[in-house]
Amino acid sequence: MSRAEDLWERLVRAALRRERSGTDAYGRPTTGIAGNVPSSLANSRVVDEILRAADEIQDEDPNVSRILCEHAYSIAQNLDPNSEGRGVLQFKTGLMSVIKQKRAKREVGSIDRSQDIARLQEFYKLYREMNNVDKLREDEMKLRESAVFSGNLGELERKTKKRRKVFATLKVLGDVLEQMNKEVSPEDAESLIPEELKRVMASDAAMTEDLIAYNIIPLDISTIANAIVTLPEVRAAVSALKYFRELPNLPVDFPIPPTRNPDMLDFLHYVFGFQKDNVSNQREHVVHLLANEQSRLGIPAEIDPKLDEAAIQAVFMKSLENYIKWCNYLVLHPVWSNLDSVSKEKKLLFISLYFLIWGEASNIRFLPECLCYIFHHMARELDEILRQQITKRADSCKTESSETDSSEADNGASFLERVIAPLYEIVAAEAGNNNNGRAPHSAWRNYDDFNEYFWSLQCFDLLWPWRMTSAFFSKPKPRSKNMLKSGGGKHQGKTSFVEHRTFLHLYHSFHRLWIFLVMMFQGLTIIAFNHGHINSKSIKEVLSLGPTFVVMKFFQSVLDILMMYGAYATTRRMAVSRIFFRFLWFSAASVLTIFLYVKSVNGDPAIYKIYIFVIGIYAGVQFFISFLMRIPACHRLTDQCDHWPLIRFVKWMRQERYYVGRGMYERTTDFIKYMFFWLLILGCKFSFAYFLLIRPLVVPTRTIVTMNNLQYSWHDFVSRHNHNALTVASLWGPVFCIYLLDIYLFYTVISAVWGFLLGARDRLGEIRSLDALQQLFEEFPRAFMDKLHIQLPKRDMNNRISQDDAARFSPFWNEIIRNLREEDYINNLEMELLLMPKNSGNLPLVQWPLFLLASKIFLAKDIAAENRDSQDELWDRISIDDYMRYAVVECYHSIKLILTAILEDDGRKWVERVYEDIQTSIEKKTIHVDIVLDKLSLVIQKVTALMGVLKEVETPELDKGAVEAIQDLYDVVVHDILSVNMREHLQTWNLLSKARAEGSLFSKLKWPSDPELRAQIKRLFSLLTIKDSAANIPKNLEARSRLQFFTNSLFMDMPKAKPVQEMISFSVFTPYYSEIVLYSLDELRDKNEDGISILFYLQKIYPDEWKNFLARIGRDENAQETELFNSPIDVEELRFWASYRGQTLARTVRGMMYYRKALMLQTYLERIICGDTEDPVSGKDTVDIEGFELSPEARAQADLKFTYVVTCQIYGKQKEEQKPQAADIALLMQRNEALRIAFIDIVETMKDGKVQTEYFSKLVKADINGKDKEIYSIKLPGNPKLGEGKPENQNHAIIFTRGNAIQTIDMNQDNYFEEALKMRNLLEEFSRDHGIRPATILGVREHVFTGSVSSLASFMSNQETSFVTLGQRVLANPLKVRMHYGHPDVFDRVFHITRGGISKASCVINISEDIYAGFNSTLRQGNITHHEYIQVGKGRDVGLNQIAMFEGKVSGGNGEQVLSRDVYRLGQLFDFFRMMSFYFTTVGYYFCTMLTVLTVYIFLYGKIYLALSGVGETLLDRADILGNTALTAALNAQFLFQIGIFSAVPMILGVILEEGFFRAVVSFITMQFQLCSVFFTFSLGTRTHYFGRTILHGGARYQATGRGFVVRHIKFTENYRLYSRSHFVKGFEVALLLIVYLAYGSYEGGALSYILITISSWFMALSWLLAPYVFNPSGFEWQKTVEDFRDWTNWLLYRGGIGVKGEESWEAWWDEELAHIRTLGGRTLETILSLRFLIFQYGIVYKLHLQGSNTSLTVYGLSWAVFFVLIILFKVFTFSQKASVNFQLLLRLVQGLTFLMALAGLAVAVVRTKLSVPDIFACILAFVPTGWAILSIASAWKPVVKKIGLWKSIRSIARLYDAGMGMLIFIPIALLSWFPFVSTFQTRLMFNQAFSRGLEISLILAGNNPNTGI
Repeated sequence: MSRAEDLWERLVRAALRRERSGTDAYGRPTTGIAGNVPSSLANSRVVDEILRAADEIQDEDPNVSRILCEHAYSIAQNLDPNSEGRGVLQFKTGLMSVIKQKRAKREVGSIDRSQDIARLQEFYKLYREMNNVDKLREDEMKLRESAVFSGNLGELERKTKKRRKVFATLKVLGDVLEQMNKEVSPEDAESLIPEELKRVMASDAAMTEDLIAYNIIPLDISTIANAIVTLPEVRAAVSALKYFRELPNLPVDFPIPPTRNPDMLDFLHYVFGFQKDNVSNQREHVVHLLANEQSRLGIPAEIDPKLDEAAIQAVFMKSLENYIKWCNYLVLHPVWSNLDSVSKEKKLLFISLYFLIWGEASNIRFLPECLCYIFHHMARELDEILRQQITKRADSCKTESSETDSSEADNGASFLERVIAPLYEIVAAEAGNNNNGRAPHSAWRNYDDFNEYFWSLQCFDLLWPWRMTSAFFSKPKPRSKNMLKSGGGKHQGKTSFVEHRTFLHLYHSFHRLWIFLVMMFQGLTIIAFNHGHINSKSIKEVLSLGPTFVVMKFFQSVLDILMMYGAYATTRRMAVSRIFFRFLWFSAASVLTIFLYVKSVNGDPAIYKIYIFVIGIYAGVQFFISFLMRIPACHRLTDQCDHWPLIRFVKWMRQERYYVGRGMYERTTDFIKYMFFWLLILGCKFSFAYFLLIRPLVVPTRTIVTMNNLQYSWHDFVSRHNHNALTVASLWGPVFCIYLLDIYLFYTVISAVWGFLLGARDRLGEIRSLDALQQLFEEFPRAFMDKLHIQLPKRDMNNRISQDDAARFSPFWNEIIRNLREEDYINNLEMELLLMPKNSGNLPLVQWPLFLLASKIFLAKDIAAENRDSQDELWDRISIDDYMRYAVVECYHSIKLILTAILEDDGRKWVERVYEDIQTSIEKKTIHVDIVLDKLSLVIQKVTALMGVLKEVETPELDKGAVEAIQDLYDVVVHDILSVNMREHLQTWNLLSKARAEGSLFSKLKWPSDPELRAQIKRLFSLLTIKDSAANIPKNLEARSRLQFFTNSLFMDMPKAKPVQEMISFSVFTPYYSEIVLYSLDELRDKNEDGISILFYLQKIYPDEWKNFLARIGRDENAQETELFNSPIDVEELRFWASYRGQTLARTVRGMMYYRKALMLQTYLERIICGDTEDPVSGKDTVDIEGFELSPEARAQADLKFTYVVTCQIYGKQKEEQKPQAADIALLMQRNEALRIAFIDIVETMKDGKVQTEYFSKLVKADINGKDKEIYSIKLPGNPKLGEGKPENQNHAIIFTRGNAIQTIDMNQDNYFEEALKMRNLLEEFSRDHGIRPATILGVREHVFTGSVSSLASFMSNQETSFVTLGQRVLANPLKVRMHYGHPDVFDRVFHITRGGISKASCVINISEDIYAGFNSTLRQGNITHHEYIQVGKGRDVGLNQIAMFEGKVSGGNGEQVLSRDVYRLGQLFDFFRMMSFYFTTVGYYFCTMLTVLTVYIFLYGKIYLALSGVGETLLDRADILGNTALTAALNAQFLFQIGIFSAVPMILGVILEEGFFRAVVSFITMQFQLCSVFFTFSLGTRTHYFGRTILHGGARYQATGRGFVVRHIKFTENYRLYSRSHFVKGFEVALLLIVYLAYGSYEGGALSYILITISSWFMALSWLLAPYVFNPSGFEWQKTVEDFRDWTNWLLYRGGIGVKGEESWEAWWDEELAHIRTLGGRTLETILSLRFLIFQYGIVYKLHLQGSNTSLTVYGLSWAVFFVLIILFKVFTFSQKASVNFQLLLRLVQGLTFLMALAGLAVAVVRTKLSVPDIFACILAFVPTGWAILSIASAWKPVVKKIGLWKSIRSIARLYDAGMGMLIFIPIALLSWFPFVSTFQTRLMFNQAFSRGLEISLILAGNNPNTGI
């Protein structure tokens, strides 16, 4: 089918679909109220179906439509007579309105209701006749049998849809007819309908089997429409679940669909009272798992397939592996005594029971060991029932209703009510006590606490059924409202671990690292102070490491005791005993070791020997155990020896023992690899530390310590008589900080180099340009067949370029190219050039895409024309370019093929004669003699003319033209080209000459009709007419990047592809809340404040894609977008085009559905290639893939292997509120039949006069009318959102996923067809050897597609790309600590759903929910790998505010991770080297980031101490020790880390690897010009602030960063609100420190010395203060600046009130900023930290000229008096005008007099005393920090200050400070805005990427939008 025909068919189909479904261009219903039935109605599905049928037949018979509406109304009235349910009243009112309208339109006369039944019967018959029902099914069956071979699949699809629609309407008519008959006369209901009509209705009802809602496999219906039920593995799985002999018979009245037989799930349904839809869902789930496991075995198909024992065993062990481990851990017998003796039916029964429990467990799914406990007891109950052979309800699930009313029990509410609800209620009660995350973690039990209760035999105290009086079920009392109390109400203790909010967790979790670093620092310092000499003295000093070690271990044991506070009551006694035993052990060890060492130092040789012996024995034992534990066999041996008391005691003392975290060791070779990695890093680190940090400080330290009589310029308290300890500390402080963080710097560099080498080994970056792609293209078919195609037994492996390989490669390549065209990355011409011929064997060569051969013929012609050499030399010159050779050979054979095909008799003889002569010349190597080569251009012209005629549709004129063209060709060939000796075949030539003279030679032509021949003619024409090189095809950068990566990946190592039937099945899972689904037309057209619309922006950013889009929809490429608005179809296409360029759900869904498309194509071709007997397709058609998407078998296989579920949490609410997102999601379902939407439906009903809210987890798909069709509806025990929203959203819907694997995809991601082809290879990684344990999470590379929008987007893209490629490459290998960082990773689904899910959801602590899946997987003996031969698209934040909020969220999440039990256990249970890897790649990175900033603070406060105390000046006079090497090295390291140089190293190496050295250098230089160092320094501040604040105070929360296009100007106020406390305050503090140091510091070398030593600090301060405005679009445009100032002053002065938000008022914002300080500990810490600001006043007042050399405390006291006078003056001048309304005049008089007196006093002081003008400025430097200190302390103790009555005064001072800070930032912005060139430069700086693409960014930003129609 041609492209135009295909487009036309799609257009007509879409129009028909809308016409049938009654929807407009946006997918919204245009008539009726179908689809708006409230879910609170019990039978809403039935009502909805009736109303849809009424809409459907409205035009055929309005009266029948009215009857149906009235019947629907009566059903609704019966279901809810009082309209108490939510939305019911509105629905009834609307429906009654519709009925009245229908009555008003009736024919003249009254309605006779007695005739309604008769009318309905008549219409039933009429409707059947109108739609020719009897023939409809017959036609469909005929098409189904022949459509795959005839290619008439589109017709089949239309017939099937029509049949389903007709029978759906008939079913509704029949049901309504039966109901109405019963209402009229219940006794005579049967007789009112004629017997004949009854039979017809029954027959029609049987045709509606595939209208019954099902998900993937129609198990409750009998159907042949869906080919999936005919697959042998599915049939075997269904058969295996059937009722077996040992099961007691079900009650007769137990409802089972007549279309299937009872099975074991029905039995479990009855016994335990599971919900009906849960049973249906898990029936399909179990069948799906079993069928896929069976298909993996490769068992040949049989007539009556049986499920193999191996498949059952595999699913059984995978599903119940966690239960078996749980039993082993608790030393319990599982429910079976001997696994080998368990029958396969029993195994299936246990599998089904477990998944039924899991499927209905709701939030309890986060408690995997709790599910094991439930399963354990329910399986025992089941065993007892089977033993008794009596079908009865289980005692644990009996409810009152099940004992009295069987129908209620059959609804399956009993398991939920009796088993899950009690657990849910206590979990919900504890979650409700967390005060929306504001309560301390220690005050309430989270999911982990509940789950870990089941890690001990103590859990059996809960009994079965639940003992509700147990303390476990006791609900907490409400928390105290007293803001100053940190404790909560009475509650049950936590289990095993308490998440106290303290930085000490870093030491507690990673104490081995800190002990190692401190001991190494101590050892290196001792060696340095001994001048590097190793002698008895230095050895004795080094042995002081012993006391250091035991003291630090003692500190760890103290922390163990403190950190467990709050969990002692509920923690196992053995665990508590261990804590206290270790405390006693290390207490004694500390005392003993210190005693021995002190004695040995004092000279007692015997004690010294004992000390060495004790230390040596302890160290030797520790080393020996550590070494043995590196050998897996030793681990297994100790596990087997657990029953030995000594072994058990040693293991118990050495490491904590939990259910998780056992066996945390790796293969010995893996251990050696990451040990070597870390030894290399540590070698570099300690060399740097010793030679550049520690040794240079030895001499200065000794000098300072020995200095006496230092002169202090202030009143000194602490620095005398202690060897100048503070001075030494100020010198060593920054150096020690760098010592702690420089290990991360070396890790960054060495891991980058290591990752670079790994990438090179994996062959990344081999194809990094179009030139490389073209050069290697001939290798692609073979590589593709080796990697991505199934293995073929008869394939030729010796031939490098095989025509068979090319033939099998071409359909896949062509589909990739067509998808690029569909995505508008290439235009039609580029598509034509890129497509590859079928290579079906007509020519004896491989035909390559035209973009490789373009212009090659003309180059070859020129070479031939210039040739004066031999034939061999000529051929060698042509063969230098392989593709030129291919082009020449193809032209040669193509011309012969075409001429032979179109000519007959004599004409064909002429062709054969010419080719024989040419072949003879070639063999004789006389081609240059026998052919006039310089006249080849004539032949090319004539052949081109002939092909130009033949490629058109035949007409008489063209017939004549073709004859003339071939005659011209004959003349040229015979008379001008050939100079062969014709005498040898004289007779033939004479015959041909005679025929030519008579005009009969070419009188008859066979016009080409064969599609392949016509394609060959068009190709030859293109080959002979394209004169321009196609070296830059495709032009689009994204298309290039994708093709380069795909072709490069063909040469990378990946598992062999298995047939689709045998591949691992998988799901894709996307959580969605309320983000953009699809841009509406209004959203695209609406202009922002700058006059820019999204559509205009996209047209400018993607101009080539816009033109391609217009061409695709049949518009002129220069058409205005307003022309599209009149066509609904074009509007819809426009909306999708725009949405596919944003970060929308539509883009994600399109990308993920490529998986299904790829699987369908692979299945379709595999069935043909493998010689499926049902597909009688000849070899010639092996590559014809048209219609593969409609092949029933291909669709069935794809559906069995792939499922896509989007969990749209509030979709139900959005539908009720008629939000556009709901309509857009419905539209996505219509366009993607395999898409499933899961959501939480909230139903409100009235019960006993009270509103009851019920929650349901629902799954829907689009029905034949394009409306929602409910598949499953599973009642939940309550609101599922108890913790973090995203993981709770995932958890409720994960029950609807299928398969052995699940890929987690965020809704700002994309996927590509070419990458989807590799998915089955990736899934085989689960079966590959990745170490001592099989892989449980497969890491996948991300392709960031948002990097070209702006410089910020580029920075973020480079940073992210570096991490998701090179960074994660090293984390997985060799470090073995890669975790799950969200998004495209592929999980072993069964492993994770049986172990708590794919994320954790406890409130706040699991704010970074994704990484906890990695923690959980690792702790539960999983293995996380990383693979880079496949990639998934990923969008990133593109504006500074978006980036800052994202980094704030991640940093806050890492702060919470520090407190978590997962990090603690990993830190404790990893071996030392793996623990370091884990630390520095998770929380350690953020701690090092914070340490970088703290280094600046420590350095500056140290300098301030030296400057203000006067010590610095003395040191400078006596010795030059302030500017030593150590300090320089420390500051340089800090500066390089601060500006992102170390972050850039992985980026640069990554770019070198994948794009080349030159591009990497250009990229790095460009980034520097774009001020990337400013950005990285600013990000440093963001991470430091949120990480530190979260650990101190909490307050981490999910930040919705927004994923739109950021080109709008951000107002000054918005930036100030966002960055005031995180950056501006700290920036001003650093600037103040630098100014004070400049004013009072001592530095040798003058200004240059000051600049060199403080440049990094100044850079940090200025970056923090100005970056938000430097990276703000139009940040320096004068008009914007003026508007910003006005907006800022309004915000600052608006006093706000109740309900006013922080965006509107400074006061409201200030209150929000203080909200995180809630606890007593937090207030105390804030107070302590704020005291640092008082040093300014204390130091500066002693430097004033006024006081001279007086250092008494009186001076400081007087300064406070002056400060309070200033406060009083401030209060006088800011006295509230509202309070003084009655004495305004007096107030102004007092204020004026006060002002004059203050001025006079200041003047007198300057004249009469030593007070100078510089002193006044110095006082400002002194008092400003003091005021801030008081302000910070008062803010921390806000409740106290409010009680005192000073809060308003404090607020006034705070407003003054914010006004001052804002003005200081605003002044430079205003000055720079005065100069127009600054704004131009800034625009260039921000949007250089776009400028390089020739885009009009300046026009966009200025808002000069010429498209006035938008």
